Amino acid sequence: MQSYTIGQAARLLGVSPDTARRWADAGRMATRRDESGRRVIDGRDLAAFSVELARGGAGEEDAPSSTSVRNAFPGIVTAVKLGDVAAQVEIQAGPHRLVSLLTREAVEELGLEVGVEATARVKSTNVHIDRA
Repeated sequence: MQSYTIGQAARLLGVSPDTARRWADAGRMATRRDESGRRVIDGRDLAAFSVELARGGAGEEDAPSSTSVRNAFPGIVTAVKLGDVAAQVEIQAGPHRLVSLLTREAVEELGLEVGVEATARVKSTNVHIDRA
């Protein structure tokens, strides 16, 4: 399972590293120490927290940025639903929840699973996903 440092988690949540540290210190975000002694967040825990954060309406100082550069939304995979041929992938990118329909083969090739960092790219009505 992929793990994220406080800085990486902050970037994916659209907040400052200081805000992410405060959330971790307050117990809002579960962390553990890696082999190097750094605090890290497991990908599944970060995915769940990002969904909770988006639904809960963080306070103004904690509010994630709502800007996007060139229609790219870096975030974390929060759900993957696989069918025989097609798949549905959800990404939480700060306050934005993006859903993409793609082939099962693409999901498997990209190694997309809950807790993995990915970028949703929106073009017109299509959402493309890049594995980070």
